[in-house]
Amino acid sequence: MVNLNCHDFQKAMSSFLLRHQSILDIMSKYQESCARTNRAVAKSVTSCGCLEISAKKQTLPPDAHIEDLESLFSKHLEGELCDNCRDIIIAELGTNLFYLTALCNTLDINLQGVMEKEYSKVITLGKFNMT
Repeated sequence: MVNLNCHDFQKAMSSFLLRHQSILDIMSKYQESCARTNRAVAKSVTSCGCLEISAKKQTLPPDAHIEDLESLFSKHLEGELCDNCRDIIIAELGTNLFYLTALCNTLDINLQGVMEKEYSKVITLGKFNMT
């Protein structure tokens, strides 16, 4: 595996953005890649069955503390991704990352800077960062 950092990834992706130069094209391809990722996760439930969704209202005891939320909230998932579904979802996430990077490149936004800013916000706000 290549030891890759965010800057190198963004620089490499900029050289592959040939057909999708229009911001409108990039935005629509990014949105499509998000939908394809969601669809791949849904198919792991509906077609493969390696995952099962068991969702219901999440209630909190009145005396719950913010530190307890992680153990009190459910992911609503049961099972584990099979190798095939994992590979498909990873591929879709890769495409999603490509178009996110293309969007950053087109808008002259540093992806590493976006990650660092979000990291700083999460670290500063901690568990209060409930966006």
